[in-house]
Amino acid sequence: MQPPVPAQNTSINILPVRAGCILLELADLDATLGLLDALQANPIAGIREIVPGARTLLVEFDPGRIALAELKSAIASLSGTGRKVSDGPLVEIPVRYDGEDLADVAGLVGMSVTDVVRLHTQSEYLVAFTGFAPGFAYLAGGDPRLAVPRRKSPRTRVPAGAVGLAGEFSGVYPKAGPGGWQLIGTTHLAMFDIDRTPASLLQPGMRVRFRDMASSPVVESPHLLPAQGEKEETATLTPPSPRLRGEGKGEGQTPAIEVLSVALPALFQDLGRIGQARQGISTSGAADRGSLKRANRLAGNAPDTAALEITLGGFSFRMRGRGVMAVTGAPVITTIIDVAGKKITAPHDQAIALDDGDLVALQPPAAGLRSYLALRGGFDVRQILGSASTDTLAQIGPLPAMPGDIIPILAAPAGSIVSTEELPAFAMPCPGETVTLDVTMGPRTDWFLPEATQSFLKQEWLVTPQSSRVGIRLHGEALERSNHGELPSEATVHGAIQVPANGQPILFLADHPLTGGYPVIANVAEHHLDLAGQIPPGARIRFAAMSQFMSEVIPGKQR
Repeated sequence: MQPPVPAQNTSINILPVRAGCILLELADLDATLGLLDALQANPIAGIREIVPGARTLLVEFDPGRIALAELKSAIASLSGTGRKVSDGPLVEIPVRYDGEDLADVAGLVGMSVTDVVRLHTQSEYLVAFTGFAPGFAYLAGGDPRLAVPRRKSPRTRVPAGAVGLAGEFSGVYPKAGPGGWQLIGTTHLAMFDIDRTPASLLQPGMRVRFRDMASSPVVESPHLLPAQGEKEETATLTPPSPRLRGEGKGEGQTPAIEVLSVALPALFQDLGRIGQARQGISTSGAADRGSLKRANRLAGNAPDTAALEITLGGFSFRMRGRGVMAVTGAPVITTIIDVAGKKITAPHDQAIALDDGDLVALQPPAAGLRSYLALRGGFDVRQILGSASTDTLAQIGPLPAMPGDIIPILAAPAGSIVSTEELPAFAMPCPGETVTLDVTMGPRTDWFLPEATQSFLKQEWLVTPQSSRVGIRLHGEALERSNHGELPSEATVHGAIQVPANGQPILFLADHPLTGGYPVIANVAEHHLDLAGQIPPGARIRFAAMSQFMSEVIPGKQR
């Protein structure tokens, strides 16, 4: 008589993220990918995007099209389907097994370096999901004997093409940057190439094998990283600037602005890249989307037209030709000096006409952080993956505007309507002030001691100067965890408040990583995301919970 087969755990833990977004936690990677397969094969109306992780699926949905209770029921009916056998294309990655951690990995798993290489090359891997960085694929299906923890102290710089191990996954770093995986080798195969379609070499569902270059000849490929000694900039994700540098424009030519001075990087931003999670790319876009839209309405542009996001003022330009300008966001004093030397102060949150030769200067704001400069017609800058936004973490998008750049302005479409005046959505915060942000507790609130959760909500967190478009680094009384385990990589959203090992929270902004490995204690409500993007260093933040943390386990359908 055969022993009974243990029942598969098909239950799903529903964790709150915020309105219109939930995190589904499953038993393991197989169950997660099985549910993902089922959701893709049987689309549920109202779901906007699904971002997989090691044991989770982040589901963003439209509450106006599907209620949360209806969504839960539909998801439960699809669980337990089982992961389908991948028949995706096979990609072979040549590897030189010369990684800095190769000997340490051999020691951790109790075998020789030769055996580690043999086991790593004998397996066929599945691209389970992407994240961390554009083109970074989490490869599952390797020999379980090679499962090793991340390094206790991450490296500040890992070279592009480094092959690493972490837990049950293998992966290849697509670009140079910090990382904590155990490095066992290198490849010259480019994981991400903005001029390739798709840009990410490895897509979910593909199969991967590693080949030891020591025992096989090098195969030439059109997608190689630069050889040792070449400038690494050729392998970064930032494309060449499409703008003119220092070239004149004759009379009657296309209008343009000539950048004269820049205090901090002035970035082109629109509403971001939607639906690129499959390539490991988050949305990015303007940190204060409402101010971007207001600037475009005033200038007579479509809401998603690219404008310049200017941090803390200090930006000036000369107008070449005629144009219509609008400045919104952090209130700056904007002065205009015409060719006759006459000086005026341009009103904020209003459209104003510019003549050829006008000198325009934006002073530092007294409140807020980011101002938005829009020109009627929009700037003529190259779109990357459907957006002209510059993602500072992923290094995708146009280069920042620099002194000497001459940036052409597109012709406004016929029938464009210019708004006469726009009111800001909120009062801009100042250094020294305390800003209150509404939050939804979760999805990992229960990873912290109850006292830490209370401290998170009661104290005022200082915004440090180390903040950026990636996130606001906060300082206060450290938050202590109750669960000190390693969190499997899972998706994060704009507004997630992640707590690293030092207990000091980071509030993710527009350029946040798609996935993360630290617990998220809460998420800023969508109606306060723009406000968060305007909080300057020196201000303080107090978080107000909109509800108590509650998770829900729903039984899956047994198959």
